[in-house]
Amino acid sequence: MASERTGYGLYNILICDDDRDIVAALKIYLSGQEFALFEAHTGREAIEVVKSREIHLILMDIMMPEMDGISATSKLREEYNIPIILLTAKGEDTDKVLGLNVGADDYITKPFNPVEVIARVKSALRRYTMLGGLERKPDHYIIGGIDLDDSGKTVTVDGEPVSLTPTEFAILRLLMQNPGKVFSSGAIYAAVSGGMALSAESSVAVHIRHIREKIEITPSEPRYIKVVWGQGYKIEGDVK
Repeated sequence: MASERTGYGLYNILICDDDRDIVAALKIYLSGQEFALFEAHTGREAIEVVKSREIHLILMDIMMPEMDGISATSKLREEYNIPIILLTAKGEDTDKVLGLNVGADDYITKPFNPVEVIARVKSALRRYTMLGGLERKPDHYIIGGIDLDDSGKTVTVDGEPVSLTPTEFAILRLLMQNPGKVFSSGAIYAAVSGGMALSAESSVAVHIRHIREKIEITPSEPRYIKVVWGQGYKIEGDVK
């Protein structure tokens, strides 16, 4: 399984379908697979999500309002090479061919077989990784006085070992892998838990406070983990 992960153990998968029941079903199929799952309900929404987040694979319905899956796939291919798997109905053979012609990588026919969905998603991600589309990240990160060893699951600050819970470690790792990048509470929660929750903001805030208490000299005046009001959190410091 290690060969099918990003640096912090997850692939970010976008599920785009105007039928919310289908989105919910696909999220159930893919839950527990160490994927971070995002959703959209029109082609335009899908494009906006891809612009704002690092998405590694898209499951895209063909028939949607505002912008259909074919048009969205064509538009995305102008800038992105991430795998796109079309979600099609049995009678949409012409659209399947058209979708493949404009850049889709594969298609899955409704009604879905959960085993097939998981297999096709993993296969597409495996090809993407082998072709170099997904840049592998190192497993050792140093920012300022913080040294995080992902292989050994250890953290030291100014040479002193720090004990973090698994969730705290995952949040710090995510931030250290993306220095300067602002993550919303929802994005952090999804990355470390594989899902979303109504309590994401308060939950992440508590974890951030605990991390600061362990890595900062003065937690109320943090050197490293900074809040960007109204947007989320980021980590700052000299990257080594």
